Amino acid sequence: MNSSEKFLKIISSFIETGILTSQDAKKELVNNLKFKRDKLVENLKLVPREEFEVLKKIVDKQQKEISKLKKRKIKKVKKS
Repeated sequence: MNSSEKFLKIISSFIETGILTSQDAKKELVNNLKFKRDKLVENLKLVPREEFEVLKKIVDKQQKEISKLKKRKIKKVKKS
């Protein structure tokens, strides 16, 4: 039984016993969705914006260096 089925089973049992009000259902649903969101974000292994920008600059710099080296290699090959 997956987590959504468990959640629905718990909700339905509360409704059957008359314990659950609409406010409680809303709170339970919001909490469940927050948990799912947090779990999804954790699985994506997101990085902070600052770290991303630093890595982007490093990659751009390396790409420029690679381009320069390729041009230099092509010039050497043409001379030969």
